[in-house]
Amino acid sequence: MIAEIGHYALILALALAIVQGIVPLIGAQRNDAAWMALARPAVAAQFFFISTAFACLMYAFVVSDFSVSNVANNSHSTKPLLYKFAGVWGNHEGSLVLWVWILAFYGGLVALFGGNLPPALRARVLSIQGLIGVGFLAFILMTSNPFLRLDPAPFDGNDLNPLLQDPGLAFHPPLLYFGYVGFSMAFAFAVAGLIEGRIDATWARWVRPWTLLAWSSLTLGVALGSWWAYYELGWGGFWFWDPVENASFMPWLAGTALLHSAIVCEKRGALKSWTVLLAIIAFSLSLLGTFLVRSGVLTSVHAFATDPARGVFILGFLVLVVGGSLTLYGVRAPNLRSGGLFAPISREGGLLLNNLLLSTACVTVLLGTLYPVFLDVLGGSKVSVGPPYFEMTFIPLALPLLIVTGIGPLLAWKRADLAGALYRLKFAALGALAVIIVVVAVHSFADVMAALGLGAAAWLFLGVVTEIAERLKLFRLSLRDSLARAIGLPRQAWGMSLAHAGVAVLVTGIVATSTWRTEGIQNMRPGDTVALAGYEFTLNEVNFVEGPNYVAQRAEFAVTTDGRAVTLLYPERRRYQVTGQDTTEAGIHTTLLADLYTVIGEPDGSGGYATRIYHNPLVPWIWLGILIMVTGGAVSLTDRRHRVGAPRRARKPAPGARPQEG
Repeated sequence: MIAEIGHYALILALALAIVQGIVPLIGAQRNDAAWMALARPAVAAQFFFISTAFACLMYAFVVSDFSVSNVANNSHSTKPLLYKFAGVWGNHEGSLVLWVWILAFYGGLVALFGGNLPPALRARVLSIQGLIGVGFLAFILMTSNPFLRLDPAPFDGNDLNPLLQDPGLAFHPPLLYFGYVGFSMAFAFAVAGLIEGRIDATWARWVRPWTLLAWSSLTLGVALGSWWAYYELGWGGFWFWDPVENASFMPWLAGTALLHSAIVCEKRGALKSWTVLLAIIAFSLSLLGTFLVRSGVLTSVHAFATDPARGVFILGFLVLVVGGSLTLYGVRAPNLRSGGLFAPISREGGLLLNNLLLSTACVTVLLGTLYPVFLDVLGGSKVSVGPPYFEMTFIPLALPLLIVTGIGPLLAWKRADLAGALYRLKFAALGALAVIIVVVAVHSFADVMAALGLGAAAWLFLGVVTEIAERLKLFRLSLRDSLARAIGLPRQAWGMSLAHAGVAVLVTGIVATSTWRTEGIQNMRPGDTVALAGYEFTLNEVNFVEGPNYVAQRAEFAVTTDGRAVTLLYPERRRYQVTGQDTTEAGIHTTLLADLYTVIGEPDGSGGYATRIYHNPLVPWIWLGILIMVTGGAVSLTDRRHRVGAPRRARKPAPGARPQEG
């Protein structure tokens, strides 16, 4: 009965999404207040019914109702409770229910907090959200019903994919979806603005908080996925340029460009057309990622489904959404009035160059991801585009991007003095040069690219410090006055500085671990010792342990340096009894400067085991940098100017009240 309630709730949600997508849109066109006002109750009701369906599906997983096909295919009675919850969205059908729930949640936020939005614009935005919901709800009900029954019901389920039975993967998809679906808000505002013919600074201010929220969520979601791959897959790396990894990285690049472009649109009323296009592209790339994961055109450990019929449906929806929005853009964009002019050397010019580099990087990743697919479709030979292509095309764009990001905040709006900005960055330049010289001196010219990468990261970090010092007028005012300026500095400015500093830390970690990682792959018996990067790794013993739904081969490594004990590492090789699949759990000891990383492999039949040992320098800085970036996004979101509907309406003073002094 619970499953039938959930199914019926999805049907009602589809009906409400149709109403939400059509009636307020017509009302806005006719300036009918009653029809426009219908959007808000429609959003609330749709959110209620999708929440009901989501709760019903979660209940079925928690109680192990194997009469529901989705539960039987993706759960098991012995699975830990956390993964019963995660199993709700750890499959194709359930993940789509989570997608539409988040979509309705975002719509509810607009309805709840968008009181300062013009009624017509709010109605159009919610209508666009409703039409997107129609597409996904129809997709669920027509091809991916999560509530299908089995008769007779099996005694137990097939279990969730063992690779997904991990805390990182339990939270990775929801955060990714908050990012993907969050870009639908920027898309809805862009399409609504094009229909209305109103793209201005106020519009950009409304778009920015939604974009920032989506960007922060997607950043954290991508990071969790990368962290999971690092310790779960047992290969010692954090990124492999997997096509599905790229599918989440591309909207992140477009969203980052959109964040910066919206600043120019808000502050100077310029780049309107470009900002709208980026809003469309960011969400289009999110939909493309959905298509790649579910169409079967790509094979990946991240892929959800391989049903071509589902892929055709999503492809049709993708063509409709992207084609329709770009057609509308092509018709309306030429009529958008451009804002203020600016010189090439200016804050606007720096942000524009930032956008061009980010967009070019996004295109290179897109080409490398889709080229093998197109070649296969056209009947050509199968090819694989791997890390060498992405590194050769992406790195040359990333280096100037870091340099521009360090300079941009010190440039004035409209027209700037580049020489003056560079002079203020003299200590940043000296610091970057010192880093390059030290790296080359220690590692020779063989690692010159790593030296340039670390130099660029140092330039950006010290540039952030310089920019903050300039804002606070450090050493030019008293410490008390500088502290007062720090307290009065907008949170948006602090958030930007934190995000840029986080990028510098992230790049440092990526460059160091990619260049100077050392590894040892060997066969070891208990008692054997391997020396690596100044450490000795001794395999003490290998035992078998039993988990809630798996048995594991667990090794114990004793790590020492110069005879001093450092840590004990316990890597595992797990076999899940229901599926018969094996997974790897790396043993990791992390410090601020490096990770010691061990993996136990298959036995050789004569008392030995295949082992892999890695020393990954500065790899913790990758996760630290991302956390700093996300913290910067969160700080920026608390800025009053980023609230939906800003600027706020001025309140009329009470009769006889004296105006407040500012």
